[in-house]
Amino acid sequence: MRPLQAERQDQREPLTPMETPDIKALEHLVDELVTKCKRLTDENKALRNQHSHLIAERAALIEKTEHARSRVEAMIARLKSMEV
Repeated sequence: MRPLQAERQDQREPLTPMETPDIKALEHLVDELVTKCKRLTDENKALRNQHSHLIAERAALIEKTEHARSRVEAMIARLKSMEV
């Protein structure tokens, strides 16, 4: 694609709207950018939701682990008290 220019190189006259080069190509590129932006926005939203769910799942797993640890420690304490 050639760069957009405000004047003709040979005669230095302003371009008329009908002579504007590659306007359709530019429109196509803008449409592609809008589509990509929408896709990335949707993907970002999905990733944020996934991150949020993973954080919540991690917190639940940490809580379960702590609960299991305290139960095991309590069992160990009871076993030690039975030894005496």
